[in-house]
Amino acid sequence: MNLQRKSYPFLPEAAGPYAHAVKHGSTLYISGLTAFGTPSQSGTAQEQAEEILHQIASIAVEEGSDLRNLVKVTIFVTDLKGLTNLRQLLSQAYGVHLPASSLIEVKSLFNPDLKVEIEAILAI
Repeated sequence: MNLQRKSYPFLPEAAGPYAHAVKHGSTLYISGLTAFGTPSQSGTAQEQAEEILHQIASIAVEEGSDLRNLVKVTIFVTDLKGLTNLRQLLSQAYGVHLPASSLIEVKSLFNPDLKVEIEAILAI
């Protein structure tokens, strides 16, 4: 089995013992990303989600792909009150290329500033 564990220098350093992503064949499994270590860390959920989508898009470009090739996303939020804004942001990012998706409300993330975490599976 040929697995490549990937870390990207343009992303904040991983906040724990994990790789930013693991590549297996033509599939890239992207770890849960947050706005931790970015200017958006203390921002709104919308600002954090924008930052995370930018990170995912940057990874996709680095791997020769783009957001049209998202297979699945899992989104963790600490508050569902901003769901309408989040859905609008996701719709803009995905266009007509909708991935499979799960949305989960959680009590908190690993840092109290964080409101959103997104993990993704990308075809490359």
